[in-house]
Parts: sequence; C-alpha cells; structure tokens
Amino acid sequence: MVDGFVITGGKPLNGVIEVSGAKNAALPIIIATLIEKGKYTIKNVPNLSDIRVLFKLLESLGLKVTKIGDHEYEILNNGITNNKAEYEIVKKMRASFLVMGPMVANLDEAIISLPGGCSIGSRPVDLHLFGFEKLGAKIIQEHGYVYVDSSNLKGDDIVLSFPSVGATQNILIAATKIKGTTRIINAAKEPEIVDLGKFLIKMGAKIKGLGTDEIEIEGVEKLHAVEYSIMPDRIETATYVIASLVTEGQMYIKNGNLEDLGIFKSQLESMGVKFVKDGNILKVIGKVKDLKPANIITMPHPGFPTDAQAQTMLLLALIKGKSEIEETVFENRFMHVAEFNRMGANIKIHHNTAIIEGVDHLGGADVMASDLRAGAALVIAGLVARGQTRLNRIYHVDRGYEKLEEKLIKLGADIKREKFEI
Repeated sequence: MVDGFVITGGKPLNGVIEVSGAKNAALPIIIATLIEKGKYTIKNVPNLSDIRVLFKLLESLGLKVTKIGDHEYEILNNGITNNKAEYEIVKKMRASFLVMGPMVANLDEAIISLPGGCSIGSRPVDLHLFGFEKLGAKIIQEHGYVYVDSSNLKGDDIVLSFPSVGATQNILIAATKIKGTTRIINAAKEPEIVDLGKFLIKMGAKIKGLGTDEIEIEGVEKLHAVEYSIMPDRIETATYVIASLVTEGQMYIKNGNLEDLGIFKSQLESMGVKFVKDGNILKVIGKVKDLKPANIITMPHPGFPTDAQAQTMLLLALIKGKSEIEETVFENRFMHVAEFNRMGANIKIHHNTAIIEGVDHLGGADVMASDLRAGAALVIAGLVARGQTRLNRIYHVDRGYEKLEEKLIKLGADIKREKFEI
C-alpha cells in the first residue's frame, strides 16, 4: 500500500497560499555544514521526506541534528566520524551525492555511494568526478561506490561541458577549503547555487562570480559555523502560479519570488498573464480562455526551468490552439504526458518535443506520479478536472512539496489522502 490522493475537481481556489523554503537550496546548504566544525542554525527548512533522509545521512557521518522549531534546525558538527556514505541512504535521494564535496575537502580518503532519485533521465555524476580529478583527487568506481584518495588536492580551473547544478555545488563546497584558487567555468547559475554561495561566504569563504558562468573560489584554512535562512522555493511558486491560472479563483501567493524563475515570468506574460506584487504577496491575473498558446524550450537557468515544465504543459493543454514544449535538460521527462492524456488532454511526443493541442476541459481519471514535478502537475490537473481523480504514488510529491494537500484544502480544494494498492 502507498499513499495517494483522491481529488474532486471543479472547486475554485481562494485565499493565501504560502511558499515554503526551497528544497533545492536547503539540501546543499545542509550538506555544507559538513565542511567545518561548529554549531549551525538553519531556518526556513521545509518539512520534506528528502530533508529527513538527508539528516539521517549527516547523522551517519557523525553530525547531530536537533529540531528547534517548525522549520528550524540546529546541526552540531564535531567532526566527520565515518568516511563512508552508505548506499542504503544515498540511493533514496540524488542530492546525497553532494556529501562528496565536504568529505573530500576534510578527509584523505572517502567512499560515497552512487546516487538515486527521480527517474527523469540518466543524470550521470561524470562531471562531479571530472571536477574532483582536476582538483587532484584519485578516483576509482567499484561495486556501486566511488572511492576517493583526496590527500593531495589543490585549486585548478574546471571547465564543465554542461552547466550542471550538482557538479557546480559539489565542487563549490569542496573548493572553499582546498588550497589555492579554483575556477568553475561554465558553472550553473541557478538561484539555489547563489544561496549556497551566500551561506559559504557568511561562513568566511572567499567566492566571486555567483550567478554568473564563472565562479572563483580562493581556498581558506578555516571557516566558522553560522545561522542562515533558506530562500523561498521558486519551483513551488511556479506551481502555484499555474494552479491559480487553471482553477481561476482568487489565489494569493505569499513569499513567491518570480525574479528567481528566469524567463518563466516573461514567457507567461507573453501569453497574456499579468502579475501584481504587493509586499510579499503575489497575485496572478489571467483567464485560461484569454491566454495564447506558446512554444517553450527548457534550458538551464535563466532559461525556462525544466522543473516547471510539467505544470506549464498542463496550462498549455487547456489553452486553445497548438503549443509545443521542447525538453533539452532531461531526456526522460515526458512520462506525465500519458497521464494527462488519460484525463483528456491531446498531447503527442515527437523526439524531445511535446506537441499540445488545447482542449476545453479535462476529466478525472486514475493516474500515477512518475516524478516530483509531474506529481504536482497531476494534483493541479485533478483540481481542475471534471469528476474524481485518483493519483497514485504521491511519495514523489511529498519529496518536494511541504503539506501540499493541507495548503490546498485551506483554499477550498477537495483533496484527500488515502492508501492505494501498488
């Protein structure tokens, strides 16, 4: 038995919905507490299954984690006591592989399991390993683990063949304490990397170029533990923007920052959507029947975010006319198309492009979440569909959205969590 949602659609959503802390910023920042001894206080941490998995990993490496508030944790690092990040934990979440950075920077030898995560593409760790080898690490892959001799590291120029978020974060964390100057060229520019960099700078790291394609890090001998608050989740913001549009109620998004979403904002504006910001409250204005179709290409930041692709596809599926979405980041990120089509959408796949013909409405159906963002998009689809939708395997949704159904119920959604057969 697994958790699922039973959703009865057609109810407009009205009221204020609050954006939680960003999972994709919280994970690397929490991992970065491994880089230096001390007592850290991390605030605005979302209550998610991925966060709980990560805390287990930190504790397995010798750190102590204490919850001191709803979204606040104290992390005590008295030194890494175990040089092996075990498969049983790392397999549950891809971001766990980022422990390689602080382990390599602090230990002469480290063993890290190869990661798991959502099934949206191969996402190899080759660029991570390439970066550490450029810094002087000797690496052997064997039996599902990466064995690292990091006894002779020094800064160097690392030219990434693709602006990988994970590789940029992993190298960035390690380089803060590696002697010499490290330059990450063709670095990822996502706001979550900027947030990680700000955290490390507050600890005393010397970093230049955050948010650009070239990040320079001058290694220091000593950092210090700090207090830090995680940025709001930009993909959660994008999800609520789409929910507001398709359900056509009066939703107000608290702590949503569109400026962190690259061209997502301008893309929707070109379709006819308007945004009004009043303090920390965002209002989305636009009716689906008045919006224009669009051709979208997902790209690394500041391009259109792949993590908002499934949600935006749902919107386009309800807009009259032909739209297209080309997915260039992950090769296997159209598994939600079959589920949308089960609900009455008209979407065809040609290579890495989804061709979407807008329909008048969707109908409830039995569907399944294939990954985190697809699951969120299917929740929204259920909210706007006629009749009842049964969404299976919502553990994907729980990995990235804090108490999603509770937030939506407060706005008037008819959504219940039940146990489903596998």
